[in-house]
Amino acid sequence: MTVHGYATRRSVLTALCGAAAGSLGGCAGLEGGRDPSYEAGSIPDVDDERTAEEMTAATGLADQEPSDAVTPLGSLSLEDHEFVLEDGASGATVQGTVENAGDDRIHLVEIRVRSYDESGDQLGRYLDRTGDLDGGSRWSFEVVLLESVDDLDAYDVAVLGTPT
Repeated sequence: MTVHGYATRRSVLTALCGAAAGSLGGCAGLEGGRDPSYEAGSIPDVDDERTAEEMTAATGLADQEPSDAVTPLGSLSLEDHEFVLEDGASGATVQGTVENAGDDRIHLVEIRVRSYDESGDQLGRYLDRTGDLDGGSRWSFEVVLLESVDDLDAYDVAVLGTPT
């Protein structure tokens, strides 16, 4: 906004803050903002249920609290992922491999898996994470899902990180 042809202090500050935020985002190595890109995965028909004791143990293994410190990074990639039904408490899992194709160490790497039913409704979001993934290294992850395998139809998965 201008007053008699002059820019107001508020309009100048707004423009400067917007430019600073945009340039800092570019300098941080962020890929396309903070929204991760998810890859789809399928879940085969399987028939197995956890016991009450196994479900209690699985609840302790399943991580559902995402980190606010992670964002998509161009150097991180999902090499592979698949649904795996493990024996015991782990039960329904998504397992795979992440690669840090860059030269720099990634301080924190987080895998996010969202699970869906036959109608496409999201049932849950689960995580796995590791720290200090060196450049050129790979990490094998295992994400424990808490839903009954009878309720699961599909999942999608994304990788995020925090650069050092």
